[in-house]
Amino acid sequence: MSAIDGLPPLAQVVRAHDLAPTKALGQNFLFDLNLTARIARAAGDLTGHDVLEVGPGPGGLTRALLAGGARRVVAIERDARCLPALAEIAAHYPGRLEVVAGDALTLDPRAHFDTPPKIVANLPYNVGTELLIGWLTADPWPPWWHSLTLMFQREVAERIVAGPGSKAYGRLSVLANWRGTSALLFDIPPQAFVPPPKVVSSVVRLEPGPAPDGVSLGTLERITVAAFGQRRKMLRRALAPLGGEALLERAGIDPTKRAETVDIDGFLTLARHLEAP
Repeated sequence: MSAIDGLPPLAQVVRAHDLAPTKALGQNFLFDLNLTARIARAAGDLTGHDVLEVGPGPGGLTRALLAGGARRVVAIERDARCLPALAEIAAHYPGRLEVVAGDALTLDPRAHFDTPPKIVANLPYNVGTELLIGWLTADPWPPWWHSLTLMFQREVAERIVAGPGSKAYGRLSVLANWRGTSALLFDIPPQAFVPPPKVVSSVVRLEPGPAPDGVSLGTLERITVAAFGQRRKMLRRALAPLGGEALLERAGIDPTKRAETVDIDGFLTLARHLEAP
């Protein structure tokens, strides 16, 4: 698909700018503009919204976001080789694309937005989870962003959306759904990328909700680190350093349960009782 905006096909752009993907930056380029358009649509109606994109590369998803009606896209790109290709997109959409050269792990993008942006990105596998955790633990809450529509490797996506009883359910599941909701939307096969990764990719949507009363991130992390750090043990053993059976009884949770069987409300209740005098 090359008629999305009249610009050249992505494969042609990559050849023109000699943009061979590099493993060190976790780059896997998605050339199919039908798929990038599908990711953009997964973020909902973009009309009137600002969007933050991380790791645009040659700009396939960037073009889909702009063609999909985003008021403005701020794209953070670490690879300087990609900047000329992105500049061509910016020239095609005057005043609607701002490219920020730098590392998304160290840059604070909030100064670029007057209203909460939608964050939409095909995240590099090597930094995706770290970026997500940073966005989920932002304070104050509700966060500075409107929603998250992100691509991860399938294994990470399953951990984000997993519920109690699932083998994938763990600390990331609790954190991702502590202050909001998450959903796995669709998969993208390896052959859609250049070079093809060894795993299936998945697009996940996260929506923020109200912050639960009386629960701090630090306390919730203490509980989940202890509980899932020894997930094969009963909670009375895993949580022994934090009060063990007495804490569980105050929270009304069976001490013989294991971490993967406790829902998020259960972990929040444990955190409240751990913080209580």
